Amino acid sequence: MKFIYPAVFRKNSDGKYHAFFPDLECCEATGDTLDDAIDNANEAASQWISLELEEDGDLPRISDPEDLALEEGDIVRN
Repeated sequence: MKFIYPAVFRKNSDGKYHAFFPDLECCEATGDTLDDAIDNANEAASQWISLELEEDGDLPRISDPEDLALEEGDIVRN
């Protein structure tokens, strides 16, 4: 089964990237590069979803990326 939640990637002042999923509470990742952050975010989301399915079996609704409150420079990836 495949779930595609939007992830927001934000470049920090130190040049590293912080990733978070607006729909997945407390699901975050970081990376030295955008590619690293994407890989780490995919792993974090996979673990978050697996745990949620084991515990509740219910997953949050998937937001439309156009509805997200973003800051200038944010990158949204599915």
